[in-house]
Amino acid sequence: QIDRAVFPQGTCGGQLDVLARQYLWEAGVDYGHGTGHGVGSFLGVHEGPQRIAKPGGGQAGTGQELFAGMILSNEPGYYKSGAFGIRIENLVLVEEREIAGAEGRYFGFETLTFVPLDRKLIARELLTADEIAWVDNYHAKVRALIAPQLAGDDLAWLERETAAL
Repeated sequence: QIDRAVFPQGTCGGQLDVLARQYLWEAGVDYGHGTGHGVGSFLGVHEGPQRIAKPGGGQAGTGQELFAGMILSNEPGYYKSGAFGIRIENLVLVEEREIAGAEGRYFGFETLTFVPLDRKLIARELLTADEIAWVDNYHAKVRALIAPQLAGDDLAWLERETAAL
């Protein structure tokens, strides 16, 4: 849900964290890491001050206002001790959103990294229609961006992995 968020000027990463955790919380589980962190240049992978994490969770930067041009990771996950773990990670750019009639400035995220989601790990029957549409739309973007750079078996793999659910 983070990548689809629209939020007013003055919003901090700590205010958005619940969007990533809400469905896990409904199932009675959580993850112990932050949802996202600032990303810099020259391998400055964890560069602040911006962060998306639980407010008051001891992670600096959750109170930092998000501004256009900031890059953050979007990496919710879940780890069941001794059994398995999963994390989907993309980089996102904070961008201003044009909203007709908006009172003030609003922002959202633009996804910067595009890699197919592993279809073996997607249980379609557990997804809502909106979630299926999100996966299909994301995969269509992956295919549109990456397919022109591939041929042969590589292209066939991409088309198979990004086909509509």
